[in-house]
Amino acid sequence: MKYKKWKRILLATGASLALLAMAGCTGTSGGDKASSGNETTESEPGAMESSSVQEGGDKTDQEVESMDYAEIFKGMKLVKSYKGLQNNNPIIEQHYGADPFALVYDDTVYFYMTADAYEYDAAGEIKENTYGKIRSLYVVSTKDMINFTDHGEITIAGEGGATKWAHNSWAPAAAWKEIDGKPKFFLYFADNGGGIGVVTSDSPVGPFVDELGHGLIRRDMENCGNVEWLFDPAVFVDDDGKAYIYFGGGVPKGLAAHPMTARCAQLGDDMMSLVDVPKVIDAPYLFEDSGIHKYGDTYYYTYCSNFSVDKAGTDEYGMENGEICVMESKNPLGPFTFKERILRNPGYYWGVGGNNHHAIFQFKDQWYITYHTRMLETEQQIQKGYRSTSIDEFTMGEDGTIGDVRMTKNGRKQVGRLNPYETINGATFAVMGGVDTAPADEVSKKYGCGNLLLTAINSGDFVKLQGADFGDKGATVVKATVKTNGKDGVIRVTAKSDAKELTAYLPVKADGAESTVCEAKFDEAVTGICDIFITFSGEGYEVKDWIFE
Repeated sequence: MKYKKWKRILLATGASLALLAMAGCTGTSGGDKASSGNETTESEPGAMESSSVQEGGDKTDQEVESMDYAEIFKGMKLVKSYKGLQNNNPIIEQHYGADPFALVYDDTVYFYMTADAYEYDAAGEIKENTYGKIRSLYVVSTKDMINFTDHGEITIAGEGGATKWAHNSWAPAAAWKEIDGKPKFFLYFADNGGGIGVVTSDSPVGPFVDELGHGLIRRDMENCGNVEWLFDPAVFVDDDGKAYIYFGGGVPKGLAAHPMTARCAQLGDDMMSLVDVPKVIDAPYLFEDSGIHKYGDTYYYTYCSNFSVDKAGTDEYGMENGEICVMESKNPLGPFTFKERILRNPGYYWGVGGNNHHAIFQFKDQWYITYHTRMLETEQQIQKGYRSTSIDEFTMGEDGTIGDVRMTKNGRKQVGRLNPYETINGATFAVMGGVDTAPADEVSKKYGCGNLLLTAINSGDFVKLQGADFGDKGATVVKATVKTNGKDGVIRVTAKSDAKELTAYLPVKADGAESTVCEAKFDEAVTGICDIFITFSGEGYEVKDWIFE
């Protein structure tokens, strides 16, 4: 896990897991009328008691069992969600992720990020992020811009990575292209500030391999040796199939206004070679962070301004330090002319700044900008330079103007709905508290990326799935594929809409099998659009997937 479970709040109830001794792998449900339980640091999702947990009257075995499950969760304090139950930024909380780049493929957006990870001093205390130990990239995906599936770490650099020659892996960019009738995926990365490499895969989530065997862009190449920071790639595949790469950064002494350290070049058909010598982009007050997108017949080069913007620069370009700026051209290789400043530095919004890194993309007819902030580490009371990815939406004007895009905690609207009748990977959620993710099979264990499951579960942990569409007929059963690891527990699943809440309890019973399918019934069908809150009691077991029937 990329951060400690700070301020974990465990059970505030005397209910014992010994109550599970009677449990098999068939659960029972709670009603839709309930008290709210004890207050927590968050509004407790799905906090309710079964309607059978009322005093008086004889109870059937089923009612007693339901009562016991409800008692386990009664008064339970949930682990804190650092972004809050109603916010969509940052996009994940279980790991950090910086320098985001978005790839749209097959009705899904994949986000590739620098895998910021804690560095520790000799005393074991977290120290300032130097980026020097980062050798992997992180990848998550979404179909609706709210619920994200964690695909894990792509090991890139060093002896354990795909590229043995590389020292680091920063600031990824990704593209795909049909080659020999099959889609092929290309993941570009910065080897510190000394060059750019590329790895390939038949899948957007890997495993990735090093076909080239060396850097794609190196200091010994023409017009590259004079680039201060040979890093931060952005890649764009045009409508005609031609692809282009943009990179570079740094501020030579005395050249803050016109550093001349950005480059662009056409990629070869193989996506792993250059057609020509990289060209200079004269981006005013350039710092780093190349970006590229197209709207109509115009190409937009975007970048982060440096931290030496003077009054003359502000007066002429309307920019200040560390902000995302836009240039435009009718040619993908320029020349580009300055257009506008679109995104202020994170410090303007959150009080904690740093470098500003972004990517612009379109998905389902909506335009988005993804960027990183230090919101997550601030909530964790760390503030050592560990970054997390956020996304906000914007509108492209008819003339290509973007205007001022605001960084927000609420983020963007959901695009489409989560389908609860399809298998939902355990590592998929919109919000979480306390849990982590881990490789689920031999491929992901070997390469770090691919199929993950939900792990590090303890009492009071939870996940939220947002905006599931159960339709008019609805679902009466929820199932979970669980790796028990010899541990018992109970999972509370609450479907909450504006009209009602329905809860089912899934007992997890260690029965010696490597994995088991646990299921439970709701008292009535879950219909319409619901948020799904899943709360855990017990520890040590892991969830592979969910499905509703």
